[in-house]
Amino acid sequence: ASAVIKQYVGLGNALNATALNAIGTKYVCLLNVTELNMIDSNSLKLASLNPSACSQLTKDILYAKAKHAFSDQQYLPAYYKLVEPYLGGAPGVDLKALSKGNVNMEVSTFAKLRRGSLMSLTPSEVQGLLGMNLDDLQKWQKQSPIREWVQMQKQSELDKLHVGLTGGLQEGYINIAMPKFQSSAGTVAMAPHLLPALLISFLMMLVLS
Repeated sequence: ASAVIKQYVGLGNALNATALNAIGTKYVCLLNVTELNMIDSNSLKLASLNPSACSQLTKDILYAKAKHAFSDQQYLPAYYKLVEPYLGGAPGVDLKALSKGNVNMEVSTFAKLRRGSLMSLTPSEVQGLLGMNLDDLQKWQKQSPIREWVQMQKQSELDKLHVGLTGGLQEGYINIAMPKFQSSAGTVAMAPHLLPALLISFLMMLVLS
């Protein structure tokens, strides 16, 4: 398939909507950067593609083209459905904008967002993106990258979502892996404690040891 595409392009043929539909979702990931950049953005208006399984670079390029292709509908309800297949390449700022539009993103789509973009979202922005699908987030909380996103959020902010997410940061606490120290009182195994008591105890152990 890759060889056929290269031969087609090599003969001077354009990667227009007809060609893109022939390539389809099955082979779109075979396009290299040069071929991707040859795609006219307007061709995506008539093509049916889903690059969610492609490399991040491919998703980034196609998202930029899709955003440009549908820019005239950016403030219409239909815009989200048009760009949804390409959201794996969306930067965080675009996702934040979408979170204000009541788009009701599926959690399966949310989980395939660009990792850096997903991690930049606040709990309230995630709530805005998922909308009526927010309850499904709890079922996915142990799967990457949603698991890592949860771990980066304050638990108090996650609690405001009222969907049962756990594993967020506890305010006022810090987890530190401490080695064991020998003192005159014997072996003391240090465990995570509330600061600043932890630091004071740690310093005293260093002095006394």
